[in-house]
Amino acid sequence: MPDQREPAALSDDYARFGLERDVVREWEDGARTDDRAGSYEWWYFDAHLDDGAKVVVVFMNKDLGAASSPLSPQLRLNLELPDGTTSNHTIAIPAAQWSAASGHTDVRMGPDNRFQGENLREYRIQASAGTLRVDFTLTSEVPAWRPATGHMLFGANRDLEFDWLPSVPQGSVRGSYTIDGVRHETTGVGYHDHNWGNVGLQKILNDWYWGRGQAGPYTVIASFITSAQKYGFAEIPIFMLARDGRIIGDDPAKMTFERHGVYTDAKTGKPVASIVRYTYVDDDDRYVVTFDRERDLVRNPLTKDLPWLKRTAARLMRFDGAYLRFAGVLTIEHHKDGRLVEEFTEDAIWELMYFGHARVTSPAPSSRP
Repeated sequence: MPDQREPAALSDDYARFGLERDVVREWEDGARTDDRAGSYEWWYFDAHLDDGAKVVVVFMNKDLGAASSPLSPQLRLNLELPDGTTSNHTIAIPAAQWSAASGHTDVRMGPDNRFQGENLREYRIQASAGTLRVDFTLTSEVPAWRPATGHMLFGANRDLEFDWLPSVPQGSVRGSYTIDGVRHETTGVGYHDHNWGNVGLQKILNDWYWGRGQAGPYTVIASFITSAQKYGFAEIPIFMLARDGRIIGDDPAKMTFERHGVYTDAKTGKPVASIVRYTYVDDDDRYVVTFDRERDLVRNPLTKDLPWLKRTAARLMRFDGAYLRFAGVLTIEHHKDGRLVEEFTEDAIWELMYFGHARVTSPAPSSRP
């Protein structure tokens, strides 16, 4: 039976975690685990570049669902070129070549990969995989933020954690990417967050939609997390909206989430919404944030990158997690007293992560390749 007595919840117990309510400190973006079995951690960066390219870089101390494993670092590096060509890499790094500082952001994976930050203001991200190399500087334009404490708690003792810190909700990007020996200097808009926890995500979560973006003077981070069946499929909404670099809304109780145009993805077998919409109502102000899918960037079963033996074991355990990343249009509308007063659109990237089985819903979604 689902554990209805202790559903999943976003904690607001600041004293427990040694946090301040309205201030994020530099140490919070340093290492929050000791890399041992029973924990995981990763630092994430993405950017929309002015030449039309898009890049994602993730420094991970182990695979997403492998909290019980010893230190086994992975580098994920994805690039979409302006013509739509993609270059996606996931490479293993020897454990002896991994280090992560605890008081500030300084993560190293071998001689060529480094994720370094200073005072939550400026970061340098350098990474190489195959014929692809990126070297970017990210400068914050919206202050570091977290949803309450950033700690999502599970279990009767509230000791199972999934933790999240959006260290740079939006920042300016400058630097270069080099592919097949050709270097491209560019600028753009970027984002960085930091995740860690002490339990395999497949044990506590069923799925999440997550997206971020910038349109006009607005910056948004929006997520809708559904916990595992054991926790009654409890929903954890997360939302942050900033205007001109100042946060104007982040109360999840004021947000509603909608899925539209749901179809079944043929490669992963997962139901996917063509449109996801977050509506935030604060007195007479209503903000409508819509992500409208145009194309897929990634459609991968989570077992795809596992070695043969682990992949076989995962299938025998009926694990069928999947990761999908989309590109499309972000629209942000501001309604005042029922009247549309502002509307802005921009390109965006967002994702759907599945750790559990697709839930049976009615009516059945249509299939799309």
